[in-house]
Parts: sequence; structure tokens; C-alpha cells
Amino acid sequence: ESLERVKKGGGAKAILRHTQRNKKLFVRERLRLLLDDGDFLELSPLAGLDMPYGDVPAAGCLTGIGKICGVWCVFIASDATVKGGTIYPIGVKKQLRAQEIAMENRLLSVHLVDSGGAFLPLQSELFPDKLHGGRIFYNEAIMSAMGIPQVAVVCGSCVAGGAYVPTMAEESVIIDQIGTLFLAGPPLVKAATGEDVSPEDLGGARLHSQVSGCSDHFAASEEEAYECIRNIVSTLNCEPVPEEDRDCDSPLYSPEELLGLAPLDFGSTLPVKLVLSRLVDGSRFQEFKAAFGTTLVTGFGHVEGHLVGIVANNGELAHDAALKGSHFVQLCGQRGIPILFLQNTAPQPAVPASVSQAHSNRLKAQASMMAAVACAAVPKITIVIGGCFGSDSYAMCGRSFSPNFLFIWPNARVALVDPQHFPPVPPAGACTGEELELKQLKAKGVFPCFICDFLSLLCLFYCVSKPVLFSALSRLEEESSAFYSSSRLWDDGIILPQDTRKV
Repeated sequence: ESLERVKKGGGAKAILRHTQRNKKLFVRERLRLLLDDGDFLELSPLAGLDMPYGDVPAAGCLTGIGKICGVWCVFIASDATVKGGTIYPIGVKKQLRAQEIAMENRLLSVHLVDSGGAFLPLQSELFPDKLHGGRIFYNEAIMSAMGIPQVAVVCGSCVAGGAYVPTMAEESVIIDQIGTLFLAGPPLVKAATGEDVSPEDLGGARLHSQVSGCSDHFAASEEEAYECIRNIVSTLNCEPVPEEDRDCDSPLYSPEELLGLAPLDFGSTLPVKLVLSRLVDGSRFQEFKAAFGTTLVTGFGHVEGHLVGIVANNGELAHDAALKGSHFVQLCGQRGIPILFLQNTAPQPAVPASVSQAHSNRLKAQASMMAAVACAAVPKITIVIGGCFGSDSYAMCGRSFSPNFLFIWPNARVALVDPQHFPPVPPAGACTGEELELKQLKAKGVFPCFICDFLSLLCLFYCVSKPVLFSALSRLEEESSAFYSSSRLWDDGIILPQDTRKV
């Protein structure tokens, strides 16, 4: 339901205005013309929903990975039906993540720019900091220096900061009567100078392709522009990805069954081998240290014909399990084998555990595993299939440990602690055990009256704090959901369990 809602962009009225009045193609139609036939991987489609400043479907832009003329690319396509193409903080974050993926994997970057500039009321969250809007232009320069090609289509308004994206690309195309490029539009020119000027005269396609030289190619229509981009890609001297004739066996157990296996109760742990038997080719899995540290499953398998090392939670990440994980990750790093992390970390109590030798040893072992994961110079992909709680998630290559990709199942929970480990909140008006005991002692005359009064005040303070505790629980429950995580780009998207092999 959420995905269908996002696919409609800014809504039916906005799409109608965009296509009928403004004579533009909808962003998904643009991608259909640009990309090779076949599916593309859309990244973070639910980003921007239920934000503090309102809904921004898909964060106002589509990002993903697809093929153009057989060459893998990352695309960043503005959706002007959402808030008129205005850029919000979540939109900046989504574009930066797409650029990060392009740099990590050295993929061609394609921009379809139709932007109304920054949303000024939130300028403090868009402009001044290191990872705000200006970082997009910085990344473009760095990618160019790295030899990563970047091309752009001006398929709408490019105002203010948005104007730098196509001008910093290696080659750009501008569309006649649709594409415009300027730092300040006609209304601001009128306010500043009193001069009336049309968008075409100020920054239209003919001006920038014939006079300023900001654009390298002129296109009479959108269809011509995307065909031009495909021709440009064919001259980039990028080798198309060879078609792989890998014969991979399907799992013996249907991946469709993963939907029924997705854990909902995080108080108990799902035997992760049930998941692995539905993910790896032929359900074949060569386990490493099978009898040691059994709450972590490690081993080798093939997914769609690709050899991967697999690290999967099977309970609490205890001392032996962490040592085993550290050893296995180092093996994968030494052999150059990509690592797939299946994260279902056991929830930790909100109250710190008592200090003991065993607890200290566990901390040391987990620290060793964190270091091994951080330093492993191989591709790492993390799938959160259940709980993502506490420090255990760091050792399992959580977001802060920079996996190449991190996807999440819709049932997953992401939080420092599990809401179930908070102390229970008594119903309103209920008398706690402490209050009952106090009344009995007062009746027996064990304590003087003034001490009883003082203890009564303490009980009263606890009762007053109960609504606050209940509020914190409700908030934690809301903020730990997979949809809350994905809307804020803490992952690269929610995927259905049965689609995990495809992704």
C-alpha cells in the first residue's frame, strides 16, 4: 500500500498538472525511456513519508540502479509533482546516498534534473553543514576526478543550487521549451530590477546551448533528450556488463516461504538455517565452526551463482559467537569473498548487565568482531531480517559500519533497546506493591508519621512519572518500526522477504 502510494508521486492532480499543463513526462515514464528494458532496483522508495515537516513521497526524487546500453548506472531523477520539485532535507540525504553508491561501486551517474531549489523555511537543515546541499556539488567534482562519468538532462526548471548539477556534469542535454537553467527566476529578476523577462530568455534551452555553453546538447523533445543520453553513454568507453550464463540452482525450499518465516516476536530467536535454506543456491551451505559459538551461523554459499560468506544471527551474540564471527570475517577479507550479513540481533535489556568476568570477555570479543568487520576490504551487504538492537548490530555491520547496501524486511525493528524490556507501566489508579507495603507499615506504626509522609511523596512522584514512561514506550515503539527507519534513510529500502534473492 505504501509503495503504491509513493508511485503516484505528488498525487493525481499534481501529475495531471505536470503532464497536461506543463507538457512534461512523469518521472517514471522518463526512466522507462532512458533505461534498458527490464527491472531496475529502486533505492529507498519510502523515504520522506511521515516526516516532521510533512509527507515528501520518495523524498521528491527517484534513485536506483539500472542499465543504459548495457552499462550499469546510478540514476537520480527529480519528481516535480512532489512539492513542485522543491528540495527538502530528506531529498538531499537521498541524493547524497545515491552518489555514495556510485562512488563506492564506480558506476556511471545520470541526473534527470527538474528542481525548484531548496525549501527555504528549512534552510538551516539544507545549507550550512558538511553533509548538506553543497556536498552534492563537491561529490560531482570528486567523482569526475575519480574518472566516474556523470551526465545530466535538464528536463524542467533548475533554479538556484539545482542549476549547478547539470553544469558540473561531463555532458548535459537541455530540452526546448521545458528545460530552464538560472540562479534566480523571472519573479526575482522582476523584484530586484523591475524588468520583465521570460524563462526562455533568461535561461532557456537555446540560450544555454547557443550563447552560454552551459549545455552541451539541445533536444527538441523529451524523447530526443533520453535518446541523446543513451548515445552519450555508448561513447563513454565503458564496457557493457557481459551477459552471465551462470547456471544457478534454485533453493530446495521456496523463497516464497520466507514471508511466513519473518520473525515477529523478538523475545525468541528464529533458527536462521530455515532462512538460509530458502536463500542460497540449491540450499547448499558449507558451515564454518558449526559446533562452536552456535548463536552465530557462519559459512559459505552461492546466491544467484555468486560465492558469498554468510554471517547470520542465531541468538545472542555471546563471547564464543563473536570470536567465531571475527575469525570468519577475516577469512573472507583474506580470500576476497563478499560478505552477506543476516541481522536478527537479540534484544538487550534497558538496564545494564551486572559486571562480571564473562560480561567483560564478551565485550572484548564483540570489539574484536567490530574491528574485523570495519577493516574487511570486501563488499558487504546487510539484510535486517528481524531485530536490530543495541551494540550487537554494530558487529553485524549495521548502518554506521558502512555496508555497501543495507536492506530491511518490513517486520524488522531498529532501536537501541527493545520496548519489551522497559519496565511495565501499571494501569492508571492501580496501587503498586510499594504503596501497599507502605500502608501496612503505617497501620502497624513501624515508621513515624513524617517518614511515612516522605515515602508517600516518593510514591506520588513515581505515579506522576508513569505517563512520561508510557509516552516514552509509545514513542520507542513507533520509532523502532521498519517504516520509520526507511522513511529517514537509515537503510536502502524495505524489501519483501521473498524478494531477497533477487535484490
